[in-house]
Amino acid sequence: MIEYRTNINDIGGTIVKQDHRYIVKDNTSLQNLVVSSTELYPEKETSGHSHDGQEEVYYFIEGKGEMVLGKRTFPVKAGDVILIPDGAFHKVINTASRKNKNSKALRFVCVFDGARDQKKTFLDRFKGIFK
Repeated sequence: MIEYRTNINDIGGTIVKQDHRYIVKDNTSLQNLVVSSTELYPEKETSGHSHDGQEEVYYFIEGKGEMVLGKRTFPVKAGDVILIPDGAFHKVINTASRKNKNSKALRFVCVFDGARDQKKTFLDRFKGIFK
């Protein structure tokens, strides 16, 4: 059974990426949307990327930093919601200093349609039709 209620501080799901920069966790309980959470460590940044055919919504929960969206860079903080258009380059940077013992991770939730790998999503739609 799918759990339809979740908590913004723990969206459930499984860890899909984890390294010296961040922890990324995806909740794939729904058929058409993925809810993903990222904990980005101080002085680290996500890999800049874009997704053709995919829009995203980022909701910042804790900390502050910068968002690169297309050719613009602007500050982000807890409570901000960023709409990422189809195909737009985007990246998040945690500007907090690791030297400051009170520095926090920059935490945000992302919602996007499909799957993390859009090619897989497209092929999965036709699975079983062609054998």
